[in-house]
Amino acid sequence: MKKTLIGSFVSLFIIFAACNKDKKVAEETMEIKKNHKEVVYQVFTRLFGNTNTTNKPWGTIEENGVGKFNDFTDKALQEIKDLGVTYIWYTGVPHHDVIRDYTEFGISNDDPDVVKGRAGSPYAVKDYYNVNPDLAVDPSKRLEEFEALIARTHKIGMKVIIDIVPNHVARNYQGKTNPEGVEDFGASDDKNVEYDKNNNFYYIPGQDFVVPNWQNDYQPLGGEINVLSDSKFEEKPAKWTGNGSRLAQPDINDWYETVKINYGVSPDGRKDFDELPQGFENENYKAHYEFWKDKTVPSSWVKFRDIALYWIDKGVDGFRYDMAEMVPVEFWSYMNSAIKMKNPDAFLLAEVYNPALYRDYIFKGKMDYLYDKVALYDSIKHIMQGHGWTDHLVGVQNEKTDIEHNMLHFLENHDEQRIASAEFANSAEKGKPAMVVSATISTSPTMIYFGQEVGEPGDENAGFGSSTRTSIFDYVGVPHHQRWMNEGKFDGAKLSENESSLRDFYKRLLNFSINSSALMGEYKEIHYYNKDNTENYNHRVFSFVRWSAEEKLIIISNFDDNVTYDFDLKIPKDIISTWNLTDGTYKLTEQLDGELSSNLTVENGKGIIKLKLEPLASLILKLGE
Repeated sequence: MKKTLIGSFVSLFIIFAACNKDKKVAEETMEIKKNHKEVVYQVFTRLFGNTNTTNKPWGTIEENGVGKFNDFTDKALQEIKDLGVTYIWYTGVPHHDVIRDYTEFGISNDDPDVVKGRAGSPYAVKDYYNVNPDLAVDPSKRLEEFEALIARTHKIGMKVIIDIVPNHVARNYQGKTNPEGVEDFGASDDKNVEYDKNNNFYYIPGQDFVVPNWQNDYQPLGGEINVLSDSKFEEKPAKWTGNGSRLAQPDINDWYETVKINYGVSPDGRKDFDELPQGFENENYKAHYEFWKDKTVPSSWVKFRDIALYWIDKGVDGFRYDMAEMVPVEFWSYMNSAIKMKNPDAFLLAEVYNPALYRDYIFKGKMDYLYDKVALYDSIKHIMQGHGWTDHLVGVQNEKTDIEHNMLHFLENHDEQRIASAEFANSAEKGKPAMVVSATISTSPTMIYFGQEVGEPGDENAGFGSSTRTSIFDYVGVPHHQRWMNEGKFDGAKLSENESSLRDFYKRLLNFSINSSALMGEYKEIHYYNKDNTENYNHRVFSFVRWSAEEKLIIISNFDDNVTYDFDLKIPKDIISTWNLTDGTYKLTEQLDGELSSNLTVENGKGIIKLKLEPLASLILKLGE
């Protein structure tokens, strides 16, 4: 018996030590610094400071207005920081195609036949070494104005993220302001072949590019007469389109305004570069950097690495990578390790939608964070719309316990529908329980999209595309956000009572999240235990616990907009034991409303909390000392 016990203890010790070792290796590999949660505020830069309310479809800057870098005043930035924000993602900064004449500043005009909208897509970058001239008061000093914005942001105490779009560039890419010694994309390409390892683009030899056939009454600029809008664009020979179309005449639904970058992957899928050795996913960024130092890599790799390092030198603190999964993971190992060698704290966020690739892009590609869209966002959206069950959230978290920190959470961004839009939830209030769960269920960063915090519905008809998403293609005002902005006072004086209350909710939640040690600690769901053991508890409610050495939290949300729930929430024995609680009564203080309190009663090692949960309400209950 004694030998059996000793053997059991030894086995448990070995298992525990092995688990700890695996956890330590994982954390060292991902360079995790779990000090506090991060909150990213995505702002569409050209829309943020625009006070014009005309909103004419396809309207010009003169008609509809445009925001500038200078609109981010110290007051504006301080208000954003006070919301609980640690990073600002300035979306649409790199110089992309626009339909405006800037020829007096040495910028060529862009052709409406290969530009989406009047203001252009931020993901059709025309010059990576400069910034969008629309955003500057003086376009000749646009780069200096952005550098000043970086400095202001840092002075307020926040960090800066911008976009890099490595999969594709604008069809008419022209690096007019390249640093000395930097050759433009495609300048040395052999255009007589479809593919060469060191070509920056893929070509369709013998065929010229043809503008798509417009459908559904679409016309560039809404049919406005423009000297360049003639259904022609000269590209000889045609290049592959950004989404991978190999047709000389892409479809209107293709990313026809862009061309795909060649990373040394042949048309039949062969990789013309070294691959990472087996097990290298367990190595840190320094080892990855050393691996690539003596390797010859395709030209496009070097060009994008140099672009990233250029912006790091300008003071940018991180990047959001568009459609990262369309680019080989080996390139990301090369790129991100080079960035981390220059700035180990750089914030590297990638758009990856294939869950089967998540771990490759984190461990091999050295990404800090990926969008948690296909799992968490999609599940929560269905719950908010009334046809999803909170039960699904348990599996979503359980499936990625090893990478939960790396999966950035959001409910809105420029690609997704606004919560308040008719096609999503038709109510900003329905975002409240979802935001509590999204912001508190893991150690990962939280992201919100400007205007989300005041219930922006995104229902303007700006021109290109459809409503429900705030337009990223045209000049437009953002009404709810404009009411908060209040003609540049940034004091929220024009918000309605409901809009102001919603912003206050976001402010309390986000500030709590970045100051809570428990939210960087342990997690366990208590949802299924209560579903099995608690009367009146069902799939419209979700509950879990979070804890650290200093803080213990019980979090519960009601996703139903009509039903009030009364029940005795149960805390299982294993949680009570882990928290070292003995039988007795413990005070609980609600963290979103400090005036509310309740009690946790522990009897026979089990916990009970009597709760009344109003429609769309959430409770973050902190255990008293």
